[in-house]
Amino acid sequence: MSTVIELPVETYKGPVDPDWCPGCGDFGVLKALQMASGKLGINPKDILVVSGIGCSSNLPGFMGSYGVHSLHGRAVPVATGAHLANTDLNVVITGGDGDGYGIGLGHLLHAMRRNLNMTYLVMDNQIYGLTTGQTSPTTTLGHKTKSTPIGNFENPLNPVALAITSGATFVARGFSGEQKQLGDIIASAISHKGFSLVDIFSPCVTYNKMNTYPWFKERVYKLEDTDFETNDFHKSLTKAFEWGDKIPLGVLYQVDHPIYEDSDPVLKQGPLVKQKLGLSKEVFKELLQELA
Repeated sequence: MSTVIELPVETYKGPVDPDWCPGCGDFGVLKALQMASGKLGINPKDILVVSGIGCSSNLPGFMGSYGVHSLHGRAVPVATGAHLANTDLNVVITGGDGDGYGIGLGHLLHAMRRNLNMTYLVMDNQIYGLTTGQTSPTTTLGHKTKSTPIGNFENPLNPVALAITSGATFVARGFSGEQKQLGDIIASAISHKGFSLVDIFSPCVTYNKMNTYPWFKERVYKLEDTDFETNDFHKSLTKAFEWGDKIPLGVLYQVDHPIYEDSDPVLKQGPLVKQKLGLSKEVFKELLQELA
């Protein structure tokens, strides 16, 4: 086993400073991702961060690595294409609950069932922040928002339960108010071979006055402080539905299953970007001229 040489967090500082609202939980997620990358000793050139649209989806611009700020709800397919082209990259998807669990949910389901070797960090603030405070797929029942002034009457999505039943092989829940634990969770998610979903409570201090830092602090507890085992499907699913006075943080489910990349005969030959095209220089030049 090769020795991991940890790198300082500053290694992953982006070219511009974050411009989120003061107190936004996304600051903690960015720092935790940088901490995790440093803990794993990943060279910035070996990280690709892909996002969709939303406040949290600005994160790639604040990370000192490769990044793609893609379309609304399309971060997963863009990340999938990049990952399958170069499986040597550590591909991390970042975004919010609206982007990932709303318009992008169909893509997420298929990435999980395929068990692609990628990590998805969802900053779940239970509100649409960028569009100024409408209900999102994870907004709780009865929550009064700009789009539900009399209270939300739609049942919220349970993303961690959905991930466990859809084929993700690493499912965890974090909280930006518990940064060290979150950094460790993200490091484990990136290290895991398979699809990793980390649902992160990232409070929106501007538009969500219900699910605040104090609200979570009164309720969350760490699974690593218990005797919970993460490889039992049924127990993990039961734990995923625990909500109310007690909300678990940590790894809810982790198992080892074959990944998509190891089953594809072409990818068994190595990353596509490092494989020979099988075209002569003349034919390749003709193709380029057609596209010019």
